[in-house]
Amino acid sequence: MATKVEVGEGNKKETSINEGDGQDKATISVTEAVAEERQPPPKNVADLASDTFEKLSEYLQGELAGTSDDYLTLEQMNRATIGKYAEMKQMTSSISTAMQDLNDKYKSLQPYLTQIDQIEESVASLEQAAYKLDAYSKRLEAKFKQLEKR
Repeated sequence: MATKVEVGEGNKKETSINEGDGQDKATISVTEAVAEERQPPPKNVADLASDTFEKLSEYLQGELAGTSDDYLTLEQMNRATIGKYAEMKQMTSSISTAMQDLNDKYKSLQPYLTQIDQIEESVASLEQAAYKLDAYSKRLEAKFKQLEKR
């Protein structure tokens, strides 16, 4: 069994009742379709929506400006870092050149340093000989004084 009822000018209401197999089961389905008439929202709502969109726009512009500032700061930091690395490269190059010059000078002085080491060894040997000679002369002097007393 199905029944249709129309109410109002844009409202439709449909009701159907089905009974099955003599049992006491009933299925009821109701469908409503309401056509809304478009009415302009109250002035207060329109003002609030406009204000909300303006504030959202300001917020998004602020976020974008903040991000843009972050990128500008990062760019400045990168430029400063490039400058520092260029200075460090120049300094490293200067140090490398100075080290090479020092190594060349050391190589040119190496024979003289070898001679100095040999002279130092000779001086140490002479010093030992002088100590031995001094000790021997003191013993001789003591023997001479002993023989002179007799």
